[in-house]
Amino acid sequence: MLDVRQLEALAAVVEHGGFGPAAQALSITLAAVSLRIKSLEETLGQRLLVRGKQVRATPAGQALLAHVKQVRLMEADLLDGLQGGAPGQGKVRWQSLAVAINADSVAGWFLPGVAALLQRHHLLLDIMIDDQDHTHAALRSGDVLGCVTTLSTAMRGCVAETLGVMRYHCMAAPAVVQRCRTPRGAVSLHRLLAQPAIIFNRKDALQDAFLEQHFGLRQPRYPRHFAPAVEAFETAVELGLGWGMMPEQHLPKRPQLQEILPGATVDVALYWQHWAHESPSAQRLTAAVKAAARERLRPVHPPAA
Repeated sequence: MLDVRQLEALAAVVEHGGFGPAAQALSITLAAVSLRIKSLEETLGQRLLVRGKQVRATPAGQALLAHVKQVRLMEADLLDGLQGGAPGQGKVRWQSLAVAINADSVAGWFLPGVAALLQRHHLLLDIMIDDQDHTHAALRSGDVLGCVTTLSTAMRGCVAETLGVMRYHCMAAPAVVQRCRTPRGAVSLHRLLAQPAIIFNRKDALQDAFLEQHFGLRQPRYPRHFAPAVEAFETAVELGLGWGMMPEQHLPKRPQLQEILPGATVDVALYWQHWAHESPSAQRLTAAVKAAARERLRPVHPPAA
């Protein structure tokens, strides 16, 4: 059996960023925290933390952290069940669920789809924003219980469920679209690459995917603006600073924008990866996420035989 105090010490060190802050959070001495971690490492026969300027968990430590978070969620659900029918229980118990999601999904379909569940069951979201090609790293490290990702293969100890497809269009202000066309109205790749692209962050590869899929161009060079916030990104496109890839769910809010190459889109298949063993609250969230995706995303079609 794992020692609960040792596990909590491990979690506190990672969550608070060091042994000293962990000792303060647990109201014990620094030596006691160190001893608990050392005893846990000796019991398991492997290192759980990488000590340095920034303390971080090893892969084994990450697996234990995920276990600790699962236990916390299950205990919170158990307490809610035990106290739910008790008289005089006026205090609302809020429960926090950590997830990793790409910014377009958060704004476009995720929050609208789970809002009712959060309010009904007094759930709090701790959202980590990252590119959809990278959100699974937070699940692997044990920082979150689920993620919206492009990774279709389930990671160890997790389940990968198909959500749907987000379709992106290459959009720009009318003046930018005009500059990308020849006098006869055809789109010129040379003229397009002369215009700056608006890119969400340095992990964002949607514009490169667009150029490869529709122009056969790999590793293209072009000027770039970086705007790592949805509102800032779309405002930059709207102001004519350049062209950008926008999900179709956002287009009704920007009716003045035009497609640079009408009908040429980039489809991104999304999956919900989550722990295989979920607490009741996490199960409810998974069900709500899947329902929201069915309503708001395009279906994923299997590849042709």
